[in-house]
Amino acid sequence: MIYTSNNSQKAVNWCNRQLSDTMGYSLEEILSLGTDFFKAITHPDDAAILDISQQSFQDKKGMFGGLLRVRKRGQNEWVWLVGLGLPFTFDGEGNVEDVICVFLDFSYAIDTGSQISEALRELLRRRNEDVLNKLTAREKDIFILAARGHNNKEIAEKLNLSRYTIETHRKNIRLKLKVRNTPELVALAKQIGLQ
Repeated sequence: MIYTSNNSQKAVNWCNRQLSDTMGYSLEEILSLGTDFFKAITHPDDAAILDISQQSFQDKKGMFGGLLRVRKRGQNEWVWLVGLGLPFTFDGEGNVEDVICVFLDFSYAIDTGSQISEALRELLRRRNEDVLNKLTAREKDIFILAARGHNNKEIAEKLNLSRYTIETHRKNIRLKLKVRNTPELVALAKQIGLQ
């Protein structure tokens, strides 16, 4: 499935017939829905990826890839898609205007299930390394303990540090990992398999 979209509006400009048929919307309907098209087909838990991809191109990243769940109009079953987006057109200042995206339905990859599982494990391992490489050794220790539900006092006792030191480290961890609070920190740890 292939489509182009305006990055600032997150709206489809054009799509091939495969996308139209797969999602159950005509090209005219897709164009008229604008941003509501993606809201209609994307699983609520995966909706944030649309904002992340838009921001990625605003930050002039050359490519964006991801996984998300979608469903055809009138259907209850969600299917997994893997997608890749590339900048397609630019304005006079070099900012991305339009993006071309390609999606592949994972359900057609049934014959390569073991390779897909291995690829996903490898991606998780890399994500884990990328996150942990941002932290110092002490911050890693604190991150792991915080992810396991220990509060600052408990972490301070376990590591033989002051509570103030732990609070400072946790603030630095949140800044480095771009999370706002402990629940987001715990969610990130869970995503990378650290609990």
